[in-house]
Amino acid sequence: MTDTSPDDLPDTLADTIAALAKISVPIDANAKPLTAVLVLDDGTVFWGHGFGTEAHIVGEVCFNTSMTGYQEILTDPSYAGQIITFTFPHIGNVGTNTEDNEASSAAARGLIIRDAITPPANFRAEQSLQDWALDQGLVGISGVDTRKLTRRIRGKGAPTGVIAHNKNGVFDLPALYQQAVSWPGLKGMDLAQDVSRTENTLWMGQRWTLDDGYSDLAEPRAHVVAIDYGAKDNILRCLAATGAMVTVVPADANFESIMAFKPDGIFLSNGPGDPASTGTYALPVIHKLIATGLPIFGICLGHQLLALAFGGTTYKMHQGHRGANHPVQDLRSKKVEITSMNHGFSVDGDSLPADVEISHISLFDQTVCGLQHKTKPIFSVQQHPEASPGPQDSFYLFEQFMDMIMKQETT
Repeated sequence: MTDTSPDDLPDTLADTIAALAKISVPIDANAKPLTAVLVLDDGTVFWGHGFGTEAHIVGEVCFNTSMTGYQEILTDPSYAGQIITFTFPHIGNVGTNTEDNEASSAAARGLIIRDAITPPANFRAEQSLQDWALDQGLVGISGVDTRKLTRRIRGKGAPTGVIAHNKNGVFDLPALYQQAVSWPGLKGMDLAQDVSRTENTLWMGQRWTLDDGYSDLAEPRAHVVAIDYGAKDNILRCLAATGAMVTVVPADANFESIMAFKPDGIFLSNGPGDPASTGTYALPVIHKLIATGLPIFGICLGHQLLALAFGGTTYKMHQGHRGANHPVQDLRSKKVEITSMNHGFSVDGDSLPADVEISHISLFDQTVCGLQHKTKPIFSVQQHPEASPGPQDSFYLFEQFMDMIMKQETT
């Protein structure tokens, strides 16, 4: 399949638009009509076959290296504003089902895959990925050289891209390119309120098992208030599995409404977008919560917000970490955990105050993956210990949080 690379295009915006206007839809090697195109903000064009919704969408193009769990990834609210490239070529072969969603609807804007979707071959499948994507409003493109696209992201950083799906195979490449270059990008963008629950919700559901599916917590040991910046359902299930009755509140909940629940602990969830932008309304609340002395646990965006609340800073990463094979070391025990990650921003370790220590680091690039306050019952991690999808090496962090709560209750 023919792709147009930046090296083939002129340097100026006007010349690039003019060059794109001359490109016609190539002929597929198998004589199948090409019904989708991906246009990047550097002028690169990838052709393919569309599936899901017939439309065009714009977002940050990232890649995820997970071999399993595509449904959980696509419904992870942290992917709001992003188009996911799956590096594993066989996506869709287990179908989809209602139990594996991490939120009520897909959060990603679109998906890019190598091979065409095959019929589902799993006993739990209720629907094909193709039909599910259509129901979810996702725009997909298959037949893309995902290795080439991934190398481009690794070398030059995550670009803005537009996927267009048109069954007639007619595309206005200059207009799609202009849409890509005009999109502002995730830096400076608050997306948490777009994916957060808007009402307080009581959560009692525990983790899924093959024999029983989901079950509810019968005898709570503690009451945790979770601030929902884009919380994955399996995080809430893991909290409940430790004995926590969880009250989930919206991202913009104020301090007084949170404390009215008389919580034993506070959880700060994962979520999308730039933590500094979310912090404009989240940090004043977190500052007050820190002052209460309650145990606080943050994951992903919650981890980044805690760092900001302590006086640290965050930055946009070159390509981000997304996958289920990321090695993280606990600097205290020296233990290495294989973890699931999904983030495009990171905490600047040099910006942290003396009373906050770095507890975990990435063994890929030594970025900060965990924080622990030296005198307060507060900690956070960048990785996703709920492992949905991914390895279960970090489940112990939920028990660590509950242990903090129980210790606080007895003092």
